[in-house]
Amino acid sequence: MTDISQRLKFIGEAERLKNVLRRSHTSEGRQESTAEHTWRLCLLAMVFEDQLPGLDFARVLKMCVVHDLGEAIHGDVPAVIQESNDDKSQRERQDLLTLVEGLSPELRNEFLALWEEYESATSPEAVAVKALDKLETMIQHNQGINPPDSVDYFFNLSYGRKYTDALPLFAEIRRLIDQDTQRRAAERP
Repeated sequence: MTDISQRLKFIGEAERLKNVLRRSHTSEGRQESTAEHTWRLCLLAMVFEDQLPGLDFARVLKMCVVHDLGEAIHGDVPAVIQESNDDKSQRERQDLLTLVEGLSPELRNEFLALWEEYESATSPEAVAVKALDKLETMIQHNQGINPPDSVDYFFNLSYGRKYTDALPLFAEIRRLIDQDTQRRAAERP
C-alpha cells in the first residue's frame, strides 16, 4: 500500500504542471499551460505515428509525457531565452529528480532515463519527440491569440531547425508551419 500511496502523491505533485503557464496563448487568448502543451504533443505524435515507421511508439509517447515534467517545480523557460539560460537543463533535471523522489527506484530510473534520452536526443525516438515538440510550440504560437509582445514570429522561423530538418516529414510539416508563421508576422502591427 505504501507504493500506491507514493504513486498517488507523485500524481498529486505532477498536477502542478497544469498551473505552469507558457508564453503561448490558446485560440481563445488564454495562456496555455505546460500540461496542455504536453497533451497536444502526444496527440501530434499519434496523428503522425503512421508516418514514423520503425520507432518504438510507446517510448515516443512516454518521452512526450515526461519531457517537460520537471517544469512542475520551477516553471517553463520560454524558447526565446533558453539559449541564454545555461542552467535550464540542469535545473529541469534536478526538478524532475525532486518530483520523482518518492517513486520506486525502477519508476524513478525510467522517468529519468526517458528525460535524459530526450534531452540529449540520443535515439531516433528522442529526435522525433524533439522535432514534434518544436513543431507543436510553433503551431500554438500561430494558432493563439497572442499579446503583441508574447511571440517572436521571426524567432520561430529558425527555432528548432536542427530537429525539424532531421526527417523529410518534419521538414514538410515545418514548411507549412513557417508559411503560417510568416503570415502571422506580416499581420503584426
